[in-house]
Parts: sequence; C-alpha cells; structure tokens
Amino acid sequence: MSALPPIERALKNVSSRYELVHAAAKRAAQLLERDEDIFVRGRQKNELVKKTCQAIVDIAENKVACLKIKPENNGE
Repeated sequence: MSALPPIERALKNVSSRYELVHAAAKRAAQLLERDEDIFVRGRQKNELVKKTCQAIVDIAENKVACLKIKPENNGE
C-alpha cells in the first residue's frame, strides 16, 4: 500500500497548491518515462510507492526544483 505524501512539507517549496499539482504532475510524468510501472521502490523503507506520491516527496525534499519562467515584455 502506498504511503500518504507529505503535502504540507511540499507546499513550503512552492507558492500555491496549483503550482504543487502542476509540478507533481510534471515530475510524475518524468518518473513514468523511465518505465511503465506505476510503482517505484521507496527510498526509506524499500516499500512500493506510487510515482505520483514519489513526485510529491521529491518536491518536499527539494530533490527537484520548481522553476518560474517570467514572460517576456516585448517592449511594453
């Protein structure tokens, strides 16, 4: 069974819940590109963890960065 992700800790590393959802979805997609299995071995207890939960753990532990790209002004 999958453990609950540390959402409150992850929220400290992003500016909003929306940004957390967006970043976690992108990270989960990166993890799914490695292989098609939806589970990955947990780093601490070596248990099976869903890649969506692992994505939030990675954000909470600052293992991935959430970059904010500002749009160009184009002279305005």
